Amino acid sequence: QVQLVETGGGLVQSGGSLRLSCAASGRTFSSVAVGWFRQAPGKEREFVSGINWSGSTYYANSVKGRFTISRVNAKNTVYLQMNSLKPEDTAVYYCAVSNRQWVDVTPSGYNYWGQGTQVTVSS
Repeated sequence: QVQLVETGGGLVQSGGSLRLSCAASGRTFSSVAVGWFRQAPGKEREFVSGINWSGSTYYANSVKGRFTISRVNAKNTVYLQMNSLKPEDTAVYYCAVSNRQWVDVTPSGYNYWGQGTQVTVSS
């Protein structure tokens, strides 16, 4: 059974930073794609960032240059470093793991999801 646990969310002022972590049990990250998505109230879940099996990374235009995704295989953990946060980054952030190697920007491309962690950016 695959379990994903996200941590690191919280309340931060505009311009601040947070680092989200996604730790997996029951599945290794090293050979598959992992994504971060977010969902704000009243909005659809949207792609934020992803890392594929080879370590190539992908970002939504809205976060490019501010967020960095990384993976530590030895810890079976994926991180999302979020800098220069803006109020529009406020959402519940979800970690997702695919059974495939390549990053998909749609939620349907992922098989396992974490419970989500709230990120709130105040202006």
